[in-house]
Amino acid sequence: MNILADLPKLGLVYQHTSAATTRKYIREHPDIVRRYVKSQVEAVHRIYTDKEATLKALAKYIGRSIDCDVLEKTRENLLNEAVLPRKQYPSLEGIKTILTTEVKGKPAKPEDFADSSFVKELDQSGYIDALYKKR
Repeated sequence: MNILADLPKLGLVYQHTSAATTRKYIREHPDIVRRYVKSQVEAVHRIYTDKEATLKALAKYIGRSIDCDVLEKTRENLLNEAVLPRKQYPSLEGIKTILTTEVKGKPAKPEDFADSSFVKELDQSGYIDALYKKR
């Protein structure tokens, strides 16, 4: 893989990863959303703390024929708060970078596309910090 642009090095804030659902689904199934967000936070923790498991997963989903050096470099690139933050808060500035939409004739606001309440709940409870203190 060739790097065309390294957004963090360019100083460009970008929302790299995200999950999407509807507000209705969040209202009707908050426990499912809460469990999903918790699993996402745990997966990011695993990427940061378990190199072998991460390389194995990358090989499985990128391709087993990929050279080990490429897999390791891919993991290295993920280990960057600008790319994959430990605390999975959506980046309103990063969403603004990619947002070129209007909603009902008005410029769309990043806040209209993000709900950080579930991450905030985990963060304020101390759960995320405790994950990283286990090592």
